[in-house]
Amino acid sequence: MTDRLELADFLRRRRESLRPDAVGLGGGARRRTPGLRREEVAMLAGVSVDYYARLEQSRGATPSASVVTAVARALQCDRDERDHLLHLAGHPVPRRGGDGHIRPGLIAVADRLVDVPAVIITDLGEVVWQNHMGRALFADLPVGPGRDRNLIWRWFDDPQSRPMPQEDWDRISAAHVSDLRATFARRSGDRQVREFVADLIDLSSEFAQLWERHDVAIRRTDVKNFIHKDIGLLEFRCEVLLTPDDDISLLVFFPLEGTETADKLALLGVVGTQSLTSG
Repeated sequence: MTDRLELADFLRRRRESLRPDAVGLGGGARRRTPGLRREEVAMLAGVSVDYYARLEQSRGATPSASVVTAVARALQCDRDERDHLLHLAGHPVPRRGGDGHIRPGLIAVADRLVDVPAVIITDLGEVVWQNHMGRALFADLPVGPGRDRNLIWRWFDDPQSRPMPQEDWDRISAAHVSDLRATFARRSGDRQVREFVADLIDLSSEFAQLWERHDVAIRRTDVKNFIHKDIGLLEFRCEVLLTPDDDISLLVFFPLEGTETADKLALLGVVGTQSLTSG
């Protein structure tokens, strides 16, 4: 059962206690009230301003567990605070590990990587946070949570939209599957993992064939080439920084030495997610 009054009170107090620079937002014009604005929390959580406002006003529909988790992430709640929010919203608290929660300190570290793309993903491949350059590199990711933000799901769901040269596809496909195999072994009793793998097998014959090979490997570094629709070919050395529980990873994309990627990234940082061909 949802405790609307307590949920609203917690959200409001948490929002008012956060400074804009703590979540990667500029201070901007002088603020009449402390903390973040409602529209800023809504933007960070991937929900509408009206929807979030209703939560703080103790009205509207009960938020789903995924929305509560996204709001907790936007408000930089730690795991205990996130679990408390889920409890107030009437949802069961997930087991620790594999729940997609990001420590605020990890976001603070990643947000200081201002000149290279950085994204944080779950061990199932869902992008749960991006810095400015990460949003520019993965500009087509939707805002809200779900499988449309999952890099493994997107890779096998629509191969023709893969943002990498075709000669790299076999290698990247195999790496995705072998990495997921390691997660499957570590979290073998987790229903979410079993359902995700089963849905991928139904979705893609390529995935199913690779899964049958039973290759297992955790990726810690890789060379990745991206074809950006405006900038062209970008060549990276991708470093994968695992958290102690291995349920969240920070991916940092460093330009390959001897390529034009660093100069192109500087341009991408200026234009952001705006199209260079617009107007």
